[in-house]
Amino acid sequence: MRFVLLCLSLTLTATPSWSQETLGLSAPEEVASSGLLQHILPRFSLKTGIRVIAEENGVMSLTSAPPGDPVFARDGTIYHLRITDAPKQERFRDWLLSDIGKRTVESFAPPQGAPFSASFETAAVDDVQEVEGDAALGQDLSLSLCGRCHVVGPQNRMNGLGSTPSFAVLRAMPDWSERFQAFFALNPHPAFTQIDGVTEPFSPERPSPIHPVRMSLEDLEAILAFVAAINAADLGAPLQFQ
Repeated sequence: MRFVLLCLSLTLTATPSWSQETLGLSAPEEVASSGLLQHILPRFSLKTGIRVIAEENGVMSLTSAPPGDPVFARDGTIYHLRITDAPKQERFRDWLLSDIGKRTVESFAPPQGAPFSASFETAAVDDVQEVEGDAALGQDLSLSLCGRCHVVGPQNRMNGLGSTPSFAVLRAMPDWSERFQAFFALNPHPAFTQIDGVTEPFSPERPSPIHPVRMSLEDLEAILAFVAAINAADLGAPLQFQ
């Protein structure tokens, strides 16, 4: 009896601790009934401890049209993930866009119909945004200020964090310009980023947890000019800069 209780205790101790918050994900009927969500969501939860469930009115949603991040396709339809700026939702999006997330989607064999693919091309945007700024300077600033977390280009392709999207992946997103212009307000950047004349100085009681990123608005414009000129990644094919 003592042996059985000990085994039970060890089993419970080894069970992953789930985050208290449960994220709901809604999806079109053809996705919800295919079994794909039952295949990918437990695998994400097991990997991260963040519980995501399929529900009708989830805080996250998959849609068959923009806006949102294109994540997978089936029968010519590209499905987009819509999230807020909540860190756990962003982590789910980044996982779907990562190599392991794509392999998880493509490893699912639906009982009926065509398989899902994470290899697809998004339509090119017709109106190219004109961004003022020194693109060459922007490349240097991107490497020095952002390169410790993001893959900026071939120069630092081995240095970025695996969970952080590359600049090429971010450039492929429909709202890439808005993301870069307001990046300092999007998690986790506020904890360590200072824009001269825009952000408040760090409180002495809550200093930056890492070496802070400091830049001016002119620096940010240069980075935008650089990002506007780079090639967007094919979100399904092997990433150009990774």
